[in-house]
Amino acid sequence: MWEPVIGLEIHVQLKTRTKMFCRCPNSFGAEPNSQTCPVCLAFPGALPVPNRVAIEETIKLGLALGCEIAERAVFHRKNYFYPDNPKAYQISQYDEPLCARGRLVVPTPDGEIGVGIVRAHLEEDAAKNVHVAASGRIHGATATLVDFNRCGTPLLEIVTGPDLHSADDAKRFLQLLRQTVVELGLSDAELEKGSMRFDVNVSVRPAGSGELRTRTELKNMNSFNFAAKGIEREIARQVKIYESGGTVDQETLHFDPTNEDSPPLRSKEEAEDYRYFPEPDLVPVEPPRELVDELRAGVRELPGDRIKRIAATLSFYDADVLVTGGLDRLWVAIVDQGIDPKEAANVLANDFAATGGDPARVNPVEFAKLISARRTIPREAFTLGVANTVSESFAADSFTRVTVTSDVSELDPVIDALIAANPAQAEQFRGGKEGLLGFFVGRVMKETGGKADPRVVSERVREKLSG
Repeated sequence: MWEPVIGLEIHVQLKTRTKMFCRCPNSFGAEPNSQTCPVCLAFPGALPVPNRVAIEETIKLGLALGCEIAERAVFHRKNYFYPDNPKAYQISQYDEPLCARGRLVVPTPDGEIGVGIVRAHLEEDAAKNVHVAASGRIHGATATLVDFNRCGTPLLEIVTGPDLHSADDAKRFLQLLRQTVVELGLSDAELEKGSMRFDVNVSVRPAGSGELRTRTELKNMNSFNFAAKGIEREIARQVKIYESGGTVDQETLHFDPTNEDSPPLRSKEEAEDYRYFPEPDLVPVEPPRELVDELRAGVRELPGDRIKRIAATLSFYDADVLVTGGLDRLWVAIVDQGIDPKEAANVLANDFAATGGDPARVNPVEFAKLISARRTIPREAFTLGVANTVSESFAADSFTRVTVTSDVSELDPVIDALIAANPAQAEQFRGGKEGLLGFFVGRVMKETGGKADPRVVSERVREKLSG
């Protein structure tokens, strides 16, 4: 038997108004290379000036993760050459980071997992390489362009210990960490925009062994599901190598979700490869104790604690979905209006989450009224109402006045007319194409403005077509 050993390196772009060491705007979506200056483009003689807000936000996350906050932190130069790095070094932190030796407790259905936080430090992001390929990835690209707008963005890096032992636990940790970052207001952490991305380090060892074997790294992943898939694939690959008598090489791999293989990009670097040395143009950071205490007071109940609390009322699964989806505070407000906790959770996790709406914009009193009426109004009216709950003018009455009709004397003429107007589909249904029942039911619902009881419509359509 083999045991996976997984460590994570998570990068989070902070949503400060300006970049880390210059005053260029820190925003997403601008025209390529339109948000640059001599500092972030590394012109000779341009000197960095640190962003105070970014330092404070890094400390805030460190406190949320139970880290020790350094009395003295030092910026270092991390030296490497790559097209997205105009200075040929990155201003980062090395052996004296802002935050170190923390721990995040991750609730799971089977208990809690304590994940050590080795460090949480502040650095500047690189530029963005735009690969000219159908997939948008470097593998198979014919050319690479560089957009320097991202260069210099404040980047918070969180490094875990090798404390995770399954792809599912790693995914759960990442989701919990993302929600923590979002709730602290540090970042939108939008994976599709790259404002949160992660590297995954994977090795395997004989079950029960305490050794740490050679690890490989999957780089710059921006999907929880892809991370889990990549981990599972790499575990299987390494187990196969060891069981066939081979050895695993330490290297960085390219993960492509459409490809079963993860081809190597390069050999994996060690710290000495980067030739770290203190940044000569920046003084050490020495956060005042009163500032740290002030930031500590602003850290509220963390997502992991709320999952455990809500799981005492609902199932663990429901609590996990509500909290990691940012829905639990709205859930509490709706339940306070007298709605059954399980019903409120189902509506939020299924109907509301599908709209992509911001729960902070919802009036819980009006939403509760809509939920109360959902079994007496057409499904279409309820769905439309849920989609409109984020509107400032939302009123449940606008969607609950319509009542469902199951009166066959009203429905039969509509059904008869539709069957007569669609003889081909009627014959196909009689010939065995049962799926066409939905075609007729949908047409009846449309003709009645969603006021028909779909169960009754389905029964009447089947009876008429079968007869």
